[in-house]
Amino acid sequence: MLRLRRVETDMRIELMPLIDVIFLILTFFVYAMVLMVRVDMLPVPLEAYASGESTEPNPAVAVTLRLDGKIFVGQEHTGVENMLSAIEVAKQQSPNTIVYLVLEKGVGDIDRGPLLTSVWDRLHRAGIDIKLVGEPAGP
Repeated sequence: MLRLRRVETDMRIELMPLIDVIFLILTFFVYAMVLMVRVDMLPVPLEAYASGESTEPNPAVAVTLRLDGKIFVGQEHTGVENMLSAIEVAKQQSPNTIVYLVLEKGVGDIDRGPLLTSVWDRLHRAGIDIKLVGEPAGP
């Protein structure tokens, strides 16, 4: 019996089918992300009204009470004494500035209760409207 010998060819990896599969998967995920966006409005043309207001957000400044008892207005450390002057500077630049009171989450070395009431009292006596910032409560 006669045997035929075949020449063994070197194995090689074809990259074109691999690239096609990668682009197919990429297309699938991009399309899936587009479908995940929920739009709850109908696209309608809006009327112009003379009594309308600008939709630009109001500027804001945050008064932050850190765990170590330091008080920051925006990014600068002010302390209780200079807190009102820093807020007044922000309000002079833009009168409709909103003031947020932020407490850093966690348990610190000092009791921040008296500090919080002192800050709240000073801001309230100065006639500054204060909004609290926190995490939403669980169900």
